[in-house]
Amino acid sequence: MFKDGNNIDITRNIRLIEWLKSELLTTMASLFEILLKVEKASQETLVDILANIILVTYVLGKRLGINFSRVDMKIEDKLRLGILEKHKIEEWNGDLSALKQHLSRKGS
Repeated sequence: MFKDGNNIDITRNIRLIEWLKSELLTTMASLFEILLKVEKASQETLVDILANIILVTYVLGKRLGINFSRVDMKIEDKLRLGILEKHKIEEWNGDLSALKQHLSRKGS
């Protein structure tokens, strides 16, 4: 029987997308669970979970045909807009400006 390489790639991509969606949900659930616990989670655990959420999100975007730089540009656009519109998180803490500066330094 002749196997079509395209069908195998499509099937593999669909399975990978489904796994990434599951991984994202599982990681989010872990974050919520840790934040609900009375005892404080270690900062290293929180950093690990947050990094995993960002990583999985980027890879999921790539599997859906969105390149990493396009996601980066959209994040930058959202930061600029949030700063201009004085979003509550910016107004209260300046977090959007701080993130924008961080990403600017990183990209230099």
